Amino acid sequence: MGADQWKVYQASLPSVVSSNVTFTPVTEFIIYGFPSFQEYQILLFFVFLGIYLFTLSGNGIIFLLVLLDQRLHTPMYFFVGNLSFLDMSYTSVTIPKMLAKFLVNLDTISYTSCFTQMYVFLSLAATECLLLSIMAYDRYIAICSPLHYPTIMTRRLYASLSAVAWSGGFATPLTTIFLALKLPFCGPNIIHHYYCDHPPLLQLACANTSFNVAVGSSIGAFVILISFTLVVISYVRIISAILKITSHDGRKKTFSTCASHFAVVSIFFLPLIFMYVRPTASYSSDVDSLVAMLYTVLTPLMNPIIYSLRNKDIKEAFQKKISCKCGISNTL
Repeated sequence: MGADQWKVYQASLPSVVSSNVTFTPVTEFIIYGFPSFQEYQILLFFVFLGIYLFTLSGNGIIFLLVLLDQRLHTPMYFFVGNLSFLDMSYTSVTIPKMLAKFLVNLDTISYTSCFTQMYVFLSLAATECLLLSIMAYDRYIAICSPLHYPTIMTRRLYASLSAVAWSGGFATPLTTIFLALKLPFCGPNIIHHYYCDHPPLLQLACANTSFNVAVGSSIGAFVILISFTLVVISYVRIISAILKITSHDGRKKTFSTCASHFAVVSIFFLPLIFMYVRPTASYSSDVDSLVAMLYTVLTPLMNPIIYSLRNKDIKEAFQKKISCKCGISNTL
């Protein structure tokens, strides 16, 4: 169904649903993302396939290096490893389905799979919010209190903070999902987005969704805004500490690193605020799909570049592993 056909069909729907009419419940949904780019499906397939492969390989290398190299068993790299694993999972929830749609027009998704995708995606997004705020706190302690850092950021503490981020992330969307599951879906079943997400799904419900929107926005505001506020506070204090560094080169290097970190964090948080912290069910497919690309595709792509691949310790660990493999090959 093209965009024009969809508008005609949508206009033909009754504005009020009568309680005396029996509707057939929806058993599957149709993913109809990027309606203005339907003629470029093959091009989009190769573009997103390249992005997905780079995201998986970049984050996968970092995760394995942190796991295998003893020198990287520190709080900072422990959180970086968590972030890499999270980003691999995050992109794998949405991009493979999008690639299947672009390549073979496999755009249907079952009712159960749609809600499962939505729950896992929202859980991972909430987990990343919490994890990024914890990472900002870790950098704040390391830069502002370097002498006390080993005694503050103990193994027990950073393991506990990671557990809180993951458990809190997966607990956050439970209420939102439960309320959405209680809604009746009787048609239409076309989701104008490239994955099952809460705002576009609510538009398909055959009931008043104002309560769902209010609850979803409140939960989103609580998690996203508090996490982002903690990140901002941490980086403000970090910048204040950097300005006190007497060495010009040291100040420039530290500020450059923190600025790039904060830029990526902002690219993740600001679109999330736009998408989930708004008290309305209105949804613009093209605009919101492009905005969602920033935190579903761009941020996981940039995280390994900004946080790790430019890092001296990561480079040395990677070169060491490559040298070991080359040495083994030459021996054989």
